[in-house]
Amino acid sequence: MSVFDPSKLSVTYLAPATPFRPIDSRKYTLTHSDTTGQLFLAIGCQYDYKAINPKFRDEVLAEWIPRMGIFTLCGRVYISGGEFDERYSHVRFMIFKRELELALKAIVYGDQTIYSYFPWLLDSPIYIHFESVFPQYNQVIYFGTPRQHLMNAVQQQPLAQV
Repeated sequence: MSVFDPSKLSVTYLAPATPFRPIDSRKYTLTHSDTTGQLFLAIGCQYDYKAINPKFRDEVLAEWIPRMGIFTLCGRVYISGGEFDERYSHVRFMIFKRELELALKAIVYGDQTIYSYFPWLLDSPIYIHFESVFPQYNQVIYFGTPRQHLMNAVQQQPLAQV
């Protein structure tokens, strides 16, 4: 798994979203550059579809959804709609599964101001849907809580030198 580096994370708020509003329908679009390792996080009331590369489909999409009185961070990654064969879908599934920890650290760290205003979100469950036409890869997997990912992201950072 790759190490999270906050200096490689660029965060953009898409109006009318701000660092502290809204929670309902707050959406995240995380993309990256394979060449630079840069991560790009767009936070808004809609996904940043223009940032998605339709050829690679390697983005992570997530949003806050209220369910039974609590908010859940529900995400999705695209494995295959039939354009990839089963072998390549397996490779995509394994890569996404391995790299989702990094992606979730980037999303939670990049939007950490929201937790100052709504601290109960830190203990909300995170579920990621792996979307695939192949049943063995079409799964919903629990990925802990924002608190776990934020703590891991902060603990990975080197101490500032005095």
